[in-house]
Amino acid sequence: MRQQLEALVVEMVDKGIRFAEAKREFEKRFITRVLQQHRGNLSRAAKDLRIHRNTLGKKIEEYKLQQ
Repeated sequence: MRQQLEALVVEMVDKGIRFAEAKREFEKRFITRVLQQHRGNLSRAAKDLRIHRNTLGKKIEEYKLQQ
C-alpha cells in the first residue's frame, strides 16, 4: 500500500496538483467510503473517522456528499 500511495503522490506532484486540492479530494473519498460502509449512518461513520458527528455533517454539506 505504501508503494501505491507513493506512486500516487509522485503522479499528483508531477501533474501540478496542489496540496489543498489533493487533501480535499482524499478527504471526500475517504468520508464517502466510510459512509458507504455504514450505509449512511452518521454516528457510526463519525465514530470510525474519530470526528464529531456535527463535523461529519459539515463535511458532507461542504463536499455535497450523498448519505
